[in-house]
Amino acid sequence: MKKIVITLLIALVGGVASIGLYKLAGFDKKEIIFQQVTSSPSALTRFGEGGLADFTVVAEKANPAVVHIKSTFGTTRTSERRRPPQSLEDLFDFFGESPFENRRIPQQGAGSGVIISSDGYIVTNNHVIDNADQVEVTLFDKRSYKGTIVGTDPSTDLALIKINEKDLPTLPFGNSDAVRVGEWVVAVGNPFNLTSTVTAGIVSAKARNINILRSQDNSAIESFIQTDAAVNPGNSGGALVNMNGELIGINTAIASQTGSFAGYSFAVPSNLVKKVTEDIKKFGSVQRGYLGIIIRNLDAKLAKELDLNITEGVYVDSLMPNGSAAAAGVKPQDVIIKVDGTPVKSVPELQEFVGRHRPGDVVTLLLIRDGKEKEIKVTLKAKDGRTEVAKSAPQSKFDLLGIELEKVSEKEMKRLGIEGGAKVKSVGRGKISKHTDIREGFIITRIGNKIVKSPEDVVKALEGAKGGIMIEGIHPDDGEVQYYAFGID
Repeated sequence: MKKIVITLLIALVGGVASIGLYKLAGFDKKEIIFQQVTSSPSALTRFGEGGLADFTVVAEKANPAVVHIKSTFGTTRTSERRRPPQSLEDLFDFFGESPFENRRIPQQGAGSGVIISSDGYIVTNNHVIDNADQVEVTLFDKRSYKGTIVGTDPSTDLALIKINEKDLPTLPFGNSDAVRVGEWVVAVGNPFNLTSTVTAGIVSAKARNINILRSQDNSAIESFIQTDAAVNPGNSGGALVNMNGELIGINTAIASQTGSFAGYSFAVPSNLVKKVTEDIKKFGSVQRGYLGIIIRNLDAKLAKELDLNITEGVYVDSLMPNGSAAAAGVKPQDVIIKVDGTPVKSVPELQEFVGRHRPGDVVTLLLIRDGKEKEIKVTLKAKDGRTEVAKSAPQSKFDLLGIELEKVSEKEMKRLGIEGGAKVKSVGRGKISKHTDIREGFIITRIGNKIVKSPEDVVKALEGAKGGIMIEGIHPDDGEVQYYAFGID
């Protein structure tokens, strides 16, 4: 009996001591924080009561770097035929809010963006700002700025804009190649104009091609990160963030039959985003290197036909005659299985990896040929055959108009009773198509207070132009004089 009592006392003392140490160490708290092994000392994954993930740290880090973008379209388009301005008041009518007939009603769109450098560079989706006349950026702290479009890349649906501010909060780029299916992610954006909205989910797939980017030259890159984090209209251009608070994607699209979230969303991988934005900043446009091959996914049926013991990879269907791959020795029926040592299992993965390179870059392809592995180094070319990057020249004021001009014939000048002019030969994408009803055949006779007698006069008249300009001209069908006014900046 005495031994039993002693044993119980020892157990009791040990239990009390254990409880004291437990409380002293803080293990009685409902929240446990695990420090992850990462280059960022502040990167924390939190787990609350019941072992559920806690996203507060990630949200606090990401929210300040995500902005709201409002795009305005068609703000100053006028098409009324009327007398020339006779006074200063008339001139203000052309550039102010006077009641022109047929004035186009301003349309607005909204989206999100991510600040990627403290001096005001912001990445968003191209479709958020495409054809916008004005871009307004509102920060997390409600400060608002006019945004300038630095450059766009429709093939990846990305765009870079700039605001004039310093010391802004940013999101660091993460490595999207390291993203794993099943890991937690957070989407941050402004759905339905509800600013600073955070949703969470997991990565449900990688390298998704959903055929949403329509490209006339078939150069679109679709290798989306698929998640089940709720994303809705207005989230476009916002951040997909990992649990280290790093940007791993730009939210771009949803799978939906209603236009609202229905289970899956898709983001452009951050490694591709980083390359595109760096190109736009450095060169003025995206510098893409191409293999010059027609490809398709390898599947079980094709693998059986080729007598291969693999079912994943990219099959080379045919080659462009002067393409990079042909010059390096790649052949039809080759199966590409790695790029620079990284496995590629599908067409989207190969397109993304190659799309991160510029003309002149060398990539190493590991391929299967006649059942054997073969390594080939390929020097990438641009579409026009260049093996070096090309810095885009800044657009002139005339280029912004988006029109092609030609001389007016002597016969037409005589018929219309004019001494010259610049005849619109074609109207493309630019200020003219956005803001006016000018069509082919319209003859420009004056820009501002400068008489136009030739196409060269139009270019000269626009040199140094700022703010609003007024175009006077004649419709050759009826000879009536018409005036158009819009902003040139």
